[in-house]
Amino acid sequence: MADVDCDVLVVGGGINGAGIARDAAGRGLCVVLCEKDDLASHTSSASTKLIHGGLRYLEYYEFRLVRKALAEREVLLRSAPHIMWPLRFVMPHNAGQRPALMIRAGLFLYDMLAKRELLAGSRGINLQCHPAGRPLKDSFRAGFEYSDGWVDDARLVVLNAMDACAKGACILTRTTCVAVERHGDHWVATLRKADGTEKRITTRTVVNAAGPWTQSFLKSAAGAQKARNLRLVKGSHIVVRRIFEHDQAYIFQNKDGRIVFAIPYEHDFTLIGTTDLEYKGDPQSVAIEESEIRYLCELASDYFREPVRPADVVWTYSGVRPLIEDAAADAKAVTRDYFLELDEQGAPLLSVFGGKITTFRKLAEDAVDMLCRQLGKPTRGWTEKACLPGGDLFGAVPQNRSVQEFCQWAAAVQVKYSWLPPELVKRYVRAYGTRVHTLLDGCASLADMGEEILPGLYAAEVSYLRRKEWAVTAADILWRRTKLGLHLPAGAEARLDAWLAAQA
Repeated sequence: MADVDCDVLVVGGGINGAGIARDAAGRGLCVVLCEKDDLASHTSSASTKLIHGGLRYLEYYEFRLVRKALAEREVLLRSAPHIMWPLRFVMPHNAGQRPALMIRAGLFLYDMLAKRELLAGSRGINLQCHPAGRPLKDSFRAGFEYSDGWVDDARLVVLNAMDACAKGACILTRTTCVAVERHGDHWVATLRKADGTEKRITTRTVVNAAGPWTQSFLKSAAGAQKARNLRLVKGSHIVVRRIFEHDQAYIFQNKDGRIVFAIPYEHDFTLIGTTDLEYKGDPQSVAIEESEIRYLCELASDYFREPVRPADVVWTYSGVRPLIEDAAADAKAVTRDYFLELDEQGAPLLSVFGGKITTFRKLAEDAVDMLCRQLGKPTRGWTEKACLPGGDLFGAVPQNRSVQEFCQWAAAVQVKYSWLPPELVKRYVRAYGTRVHTLLDGCASLADMGEEILPGLYAAEVSYLRRKEWAVTAADILWRRTKLGLHLPAGAEARLDAWLAAQA
């Protein structure tokens, strides 16, 4: 926390903040990012884990947003094939739902709005002879199939922060920006660490990427008299034991117009969500309600042969999406597009409103374009043709081969580290990609990995996460850097926290 004179201070360590920090650092700007908690500890780790165009947004004529998101799917898949991969979705159909002709037209448009090289097109299917039909009730005889992508959302944020750091950015987690004061052509920001110590830094520009706290940051820290209204929409998810054996996902339609996904999750589980509800509470303490659990269970039970009951739920999570206030009456209809607001009354202040994970890279590119113009350092964007850390399976330039041959690459890693259990290698390559070699540097046997702190979690991995990925607590490690928390017995988190404390 030495004195810093930087070009850009980014406030917020979610996907938008980390993406902007990465892009800006890669263009040669001096960047500091501060996050009051852990990276991706709120909205950006509470998504439905999808890289998708947003099929349902077509109903609200959001063609620009859908086209932008569809184009980004394949850019992102190439950049980080270890944490993202193609996923086929099955939409069962029966009477009383959106007309089949409307769905066919929508899927045709979805296929044609942007170029596809990695993702297969849509088609109608007979559920009576399709593997995805077996877990469903007999009343569902026909359906549709289309492509989108899956992403480990929390790791996506961390990888962006890692790349920003590698390019010179200073990443400060558990550091709150308590105030920013404008002094002509620069800002003076006061940053407060978790232990209460404070530091003042100067910066030429400030980026407000505080997510659900964007509006409050403008009013409290920046002293803005007026701030654009945000509409907070709560999305909750439940996780149950695996309902189906195949590797496709489902998209279910509900009578209220909302849709819910059922997705293969962490090998042994099924992820079901989301709910779209207006939220008026504190984003820091958002949590699922019993009514949301019932809603998701009942909707899933309308489709699956075996009912899903609240007692089957093994884990839940909730997040608050900070969406741009518009005239939409229902939360599900509020636009997911982003808006960048630039205050040029002196030193620039750029505020980020809205957005979704799929379009984070484009949002960051647009934001840094604006910053570079303000700083008099116009440079071209670079992230479209760059891999994220660990994604360079076959070279530094993103390519189709990395997505299409990931399993062959992973098999070669297993041969290289034949002393590691196959299930551990499988988890490592999916989480770390080529960074698995950094994690295992100097290890030639399980004994070299150090203590097995918890089943499948060795000291070498914990050390890597603390040194390279800003992990501090057991929750950082078990729920955001990995999802080991789902697979471990009760009390595992407390045991790991105790181990970490003993190492301090």
